[in-house]
Amino acid sequence: MNKILKTYGLHNYGEIPQMASLSEKDREAIEVVGRVLPFKTNNYVVDELIDWSDIENDPIFTLNFPRKEMLSQKHYNVVNKLLQAHTDKKELAEVVNKIRFSLNPNPAGQEHNVPVMNNIKLKGIQHKYPETVLFFPSQGQTCHAYCTFCFRWPQFSGMSGLKFAMKEADLLLQYLRSKKQVTDILFTGGDPMTMNASSLAAYIEPLLKPEFNHIRTIRIGTKSLAYWPYRFLTDIDSEEITGLFGKIVSSGKNLSIQAHFNHPVELSTEAVKNAIARIRSTGAQIRTQSPLLRNINDKPDLWAQMWRKQVDLGCIPYYMFVARDTGSKQFFEVPLERCWTIFRRAYRQVSGLCRTVRGPSMSDHPGKIQVLGVAEVKGEKVFVLRFLQARNPLWVDIPFFAVYDPKATWFNQLKPAFGEEKFFFQDKSKVFTTKPFMFE
Repeated sequence: MNKILKTYGLHNYGEIPQMASLSEKDREAIEVVGRVLPFKTNNYVVDELIDWSDIENDPIFTLNFPRKEMLSQKHYNVVNKLLQAHTDKKELAEVVNKIRFSLNPNPAGQEHNVPVMNNIKLKGIQHKYPETVLFFPSQGQTCHAYCTFCFRWPQFSGMSGLKFAMKEADLLLQYLRSKKQVTDILFTGGDPMTMNASSLAAYIEPLLKPEFNHIRTIRIGTKSLAYWPYRFLTDIDSEEITGLFGKIVSSGKNLSIQAHFNHPVELSTEAVKNAIARIRSTGAQIRTQSPLLRNINDKPDLWAQMWRKQVDLGCIPYYMFVARDTGSKQFFEVPLERCWTIFRRAYRQVSGLCRTVRGPSMSDHPGKIQVLGVAEVKGEKVFVLRFLQARNPLWVDIPFFAVYDPKATWFNQLKPAFGEEKFFFQDKSKVFTTKPFMFE
């Protein structure tokens, strides 16, 4: 049976039959918070993933529907007051945008990753690490449903100045021709799997030609397996999509689907199991990742369950991330020490096949920083950290130390240990700060 996608946003969420079970306070929260942070869900999430008998504690409801606590009390009250006063759209938009800009809409300095070619700023490309290019196809700058923790929420909020997107496939190809050190390209968004098959193929098929033999891996970052697995089963062009996947693999390149699963419930339906099997039958691999989120998955047993289930289905656990310092972070954030504790308590429960996962990891301006643990060194309690990836490859895998802070939830809240003024990668006198990678 073909399942037709139906999406819901602020304009039509009242059409969801289950909404009748919501209190007036829940409805108010959707209206208020949804004006600031993007809101969108669909009939698969609503019908097959959410437990409507216990929405107060349901993780999937919280992943999709705005809750009051996702905004500060001050911001919530301001927007609610304007809505109750039926303020005109222009004034409301001005206030909302001011609030949005206070929520760190461009975390980790993403604008520094945008390259320039022939005096053209390539707004649809990020090139932070020498071997990997991120590409944001303009047709894929939406999702089947929006996660309430999303760190790219400005993409969906009309904040055009902070939007990463590109239509011109020729510019992408021209850039990659000039960057022979690039081995991996990651199609991201939004969600590239909201694109039709022909649009996605127009970007990917040229990369299969001999002139791009230096591109060894094509990655596609997507939440579609969790939020709309029918994309690979019954959508009108699902066979074309899986055919494209097979073509990539047959060309000799590695295809990796970077699948976002935040909770075991997302792995529980027959649709997602069948979609995973369909993708794997093409020769593609599926690597799984998720941030660690308070109110969603901040329990070790849950992560162990999720990793084991992913391996059972033939997926490869890849990353546990720390929630980004943007948007509704105050609702989802977990202190770094607790992130590490949850990771290691989950990690020690699973076999080696699950231990491909890395974390907890923060993608900050200098690179991907892993929390290796808390230790006592030279009589001082410290965080032990390392780079999994870095702007300067020489920084990778060198342990370094930060002053222990039980409240810290992101790297910019940490200070160098042992009385140092700077971390080693910030100190120009250190040998490790030889010329970093520059994409210009």
